[in-house]
Amino acid sequence: MTSTQMPSAVDQTHLREWLDEQSRQLGFDGLRITDTHLGSATERLHEWLEQGRHGQMEYMAKHADLRSDPGMLVPGAVRVICVTMNYLSPEIDFDHEWQRLAEPTQAVVSMYARGRDYHKVMRNRLQEFAQRIEKQIGAFGYRVFTDSAPLMEVELARKAGLGWRGKHTLLLNRESGSTFFLGEILVDVPLPIDQEEDSHCGTCQSCIDVCPTQAITAPYQLDARRCISYLTIENPDAIPVEFRRAMGNRVYGCDDCQLICPWNKFAQRTALPDFAERHGLGRASLLQLWSWTEEEFEKRHEGSAIRRIGYTRWRRNLAVAMGNALADGEVSEIEQRSLRKALLACLPSSDSLVAEHIQWALDA
Repeated sequence: MTSTQMPSAVDQTHLREWLDEQSRQLGFDGLRITDTHLGSATERLHEWLEQGRHGQMEYMAKHADLRSDPGMLVPGAVRVICVTMNYLSPEIDFDHEWQRLAEPTQAVVSMYARGRDYHKVMRNRLQEFAQRIEKQIGAFGYRVFTDSAPLMEVELARKAGLGWRGKHTLLLNRESGSTFFLGEILVDVPLPIDQEEDSHCGTCQSCIDVCPTQAITAPYQLDARRCISYLTIENPDAIPVEFRRAMGNRVYGCDDCQLICPWNKFAQRTALPDFAERHGLGRASLLQLWSWTEEEFEKRHEGSAIRRIGYTRWRRNLAVAMGNALADGEVSEIEQRSLRKALLACLPSSDSLVAEHIQWALDA
């Protein structure tokens, strides 16, 4: 079969069953197929960009045309094989996550980032998947993606039937809630496409109500400039003072809208060891993480998504959380002295960005 031939009806059924089986073998938890047309999603993207809601994520605007037409990324592409991979490790307990958020001296790292960098895990497995397909059907045109190129991944996955768009803008499905990563293979093979999934959020708006910074400004509308995930990860500058108190002890990302979502009660646990917690990131205190030197930061976060933000942003985020702990009346005097001492010790040697946040913390 050449890359432009449509498989026969019998071949289609066999190939689809084979694709499902191969995807499971490679650790993917869901697979659906859609075409490359994005329809009204393109218009919504441009409106979002025109409103400046992408903040300093200039890559979103720079490659808006590519995001609007996946076929521009892979000439001749007519289908997108979309997959999910669950990341919730067995040791994670949502009640415990809420408890840690209420303990101001603890450091809260987003659940997805406590293991290996998902970009590497997903990309390697997607590439292996594509190579297996090539052995099965012959040479064809393709390219693999996982949050690594200007591609509207959530919208494509929604169209493919892997779930529906939650009011927090994340993808939701019945089996895994929202605790999964997305990956895609753009192909030039006209495979049969799957049906979209109906929305099942109903009147629930728990994600909107729980957001610490009111970043979800309306159902299905997110202002990234207010989102703690954006502020602690993508934002390269000072964290706006107006959002620092709301950050609490979140030092990398924010999971509140996922923790509160009723669908995540059904979230499936991953069997992949790649996403198991490393270096005690699900139990660490602010002082423990603050004590890391830059060399320790680089070494311990090797192979982690966290490493990409660099030591400066890491310290900036920690300084804000430590300031919030100092301002919390429930923190003991002994703990406050320890926090203050640690901040003061680093103030003289810190660069201007971190120093400003340390000073803010000390003035709490």
